[in-house]
Amino acid sequence: MAALCSLPGTPDLPALHAKLQDLLGFLRGALPICSAHTVDFYTGSLWQQLVDLNPESVLAALREAAGAEPPGAEAGSGFIDLPRVFCERSQKLLSTEAFVLAARHYSVQSLGLCTPREQLLTALRLNKEQRTGENVKGIEFMNTKKSHEVQAMSELICSIADYCGLKQIIDVGSGKGYLSSFLSLKYGLNVYGIDSSNTNTHGAKERNRKLKKHWNLNHHHRTRVDVNGLALKMPKEMGAQKEVECKGDTESVPKSSLGNQEISADILPEFPESAVSTIRKQQGDLHAQPLEEEKLCFENTFSLMDFLPIDAIEPTSSQVHNTEIVRKQRRNMASKPSDSSIYSPLTSFITADSELRDIIKDLEDCLMVGLHTCGDLAPNTLRIFTSKSEVKGVCSVGCCYHLLSEEFEKQPKECAQENWGFPMCRYLKEERWCCGRNARMSACLALERVAVGQGVPTESLFYRAVLQNIIKDYYGITKCDRHVGKIYSKCSSFLDYVRMSLKKLGLDESKVSEEIIMDYYEKYKPRMNELEAFNMLKVVLAPCIETLILLDRLCYLKEQEDVAWSALVKLFDPVQSPRCYAVVALKKQW
Repeated sequence: MAALCSLPGTPDLPALHAKLQDLLGFLRGALPICSAHTVDFYTGSLWQQLVDLNPESVLAALREAAGAEPPGAEAGSGFIDLPRVFCERSQKLLSTEAFVLAARHYSVQSLGLCTPREQLLTALRLNKEQRTGENVKGIEFMNTKKSHEVQAMSELICSIADYCGLKQIIDVGSGKGYLSSFLSLKYGLNVYGIDSSNTNTHGAKERNRKLKKHWNLNHHHRTRVDVNGLALKMPKEMGAQKEVECKGDTESVPKSSLGNQEISADILPEFPESAVSTIRKQQGDLHAQPLEEEKLCFENTFSLMDFLPIDAIEPTSSQVHNTEIVRKQRRNMASKPSDSSIYSPLTSFITADSELRDIIKDLEDCLMVGLHTCGDLAPNTLRIFTSKSEVKGVCSVGCCYHLLSEEFEKQPKECAQENWGFPMCRYLKEERWCCGRNARMSACLALERVAVGQGVPTESLFYRAVLQNIIKDYYGITKCDRHVGKIYSKCSSFLDYVRMSLKKLGLDESKVSEEIIMDYYEKYKPRMNELEAFNMLKVVLAPCIETLILLDRLCYLKEQEDVAWSALVKLFDPVQSPRCYAVVALKKQW
């Protein structure tokens, strides 16, 4: 492994603590907004309690801020005057402009917490040959979002594995196995994909089988040779497109306002260079070409030989010899997967205390990864990394912050656990900091998507908030254990929505007439702008809560004595994939 000093510098623990202290100062004033539940918006008079501004002025200021460039303040500089944001006495929001400036300041990027992906990749590849060739345009069996995530993350994982000299990858929360399959097939890594769902494991096995079959099929076409021993390609306009019949495995994506978001199902990633070098050796380099020309890319273009009868050309003795070598190679590649590029899906529920050797019998020094690991699985992945000597590195992208367990949140008496999802670091534990589920739910909102026009569904939230007033006034229920669910799209009107909701909640519909229902609608409709403005304030705050959760994880890693290097890395386009930050760490040299 190369010297760790070659990796980009990252903030040390005292610097992170200083940033945490400033962030908490802002969040103490902002937390009531992001902790508020939309259901209680009218019943709890949340606008009047928390905001001392006109909703129209708030919306106007937010629209103006969305179109303005962020201020060029130096990352981490304390330019925020907190009293300008919230009233010291009432704690109400006083200035939308100051609120937006503060929220922007306390994002991962503005605080200087993020290590650029390209900078890290360059450092990891120092004095090492890059395994990847040209960029892959798309991956079959995946939607555009998943393809984007898998390509970006697998490139980083492969670079870390090469840097550390590792061949074994453990993909926790592997789901449908997209990342695992790609790491195995494209990069020749030995991957164990672990998921708690047996259905996901079986589905991943079948999907990987089809992928390998298609992979080998395309490799079969791309390794045919012409009479001179040189690989031929049909022109793109004449290439036959091979259609893979696995509709059940293809994720569908609704068309969005982003435009270029359709499934690319005609291109697969290139074949590992290890296979190229193997073919070259077995052919004795008789007709060796430059590596760039030998790339075995999945472009669904075939050799001219594919379209000719077997005996169409009478080969010479040397051509027969070379062709036989290629045929043997094809048979070997089709029948025997390489020992170094195996994907094994496993079913197991992973916790911080999981014994990897009980799950993986041939466990060796490895890299642990996770793409959008849900809730507590992300922090538990980091705990396994720090506690198991075999795990030499980690690359984890978490999601579903609302499903994190919180140590200092009010818990049922019977709830007893040692490893909480939040907080992890000593600083926040000493502060006994608690966000609460609603604030963590707010952290899942996608500011970047809202900024490009994929707004918050205001009307459906408005319907639910007005319904809660009806339930409170006519049924005396202030807290309801049952959820209405996603029924808005099934309803033609507010009246239809209320009727369907009451039925689902098991409440007597005869208590409220059509006239009463519509009176509530007309009463609160002029106040819909309050709800819209309030939800936009929550969206603006979302990156701050996410920053707190990611800072907590980074500080935890900085506290560990055997962790040599750790960082936050922005891996994905946040419009395509809002949970775009990876926590990356490496242990000290061994």
